[in-house]
Amino acid sequence: MTDVMTPTQRSRNMSRIRGKDTAPELRLRSLLHASGFRFRLHHPKLPGRPDIVLPKYRTVIFVHGCFWHRHENCAYAAVPKTRSDFWAAKFKATVIRDTEKAAQLRASGWQVLTVWECELKKDAEAVVSRLQLQLKEAA
Repeated sequence: MTDVMTPTQRSRNMSRIRGKDTAPELRLRSLLHASGFRFRLHHPKLPGRPDIVLPKYRTVIFVHGCFWHRHENCAYAAVPKTRSDFWAAKFKATVIRDTEKAAQLRASGWQVLTVWECELKKDAEAVVSRLQLQLKEAA
């Protein structure tokens, strides 16, 4: 199957995909802030530059997109039908990198939490409740 977009259109489309300040990340940040949590963003000295850093709780939160970070058994984690070898290698490298960065953070004494895009779409309040419980345990 050929791409329905021209290379210029595809390039423009892909250039708009952001690595930070994504809609799910902004949503979670808003809910956490409304719940009274104060945090830092994308700390440059921490492995993987976590999306949200809660120094008081020694906790980091990664907000992962299901497609890019391969959320298992998720409808949003579909594999493109074209260039499947390229995508398989790209996804595998992303998952390995995520695992390595989380291990480095844990080895440094940080609690690592992951929030998936589909969780926020389905029930954002439940996600915040779960995070509140995990953060209270860390305190």
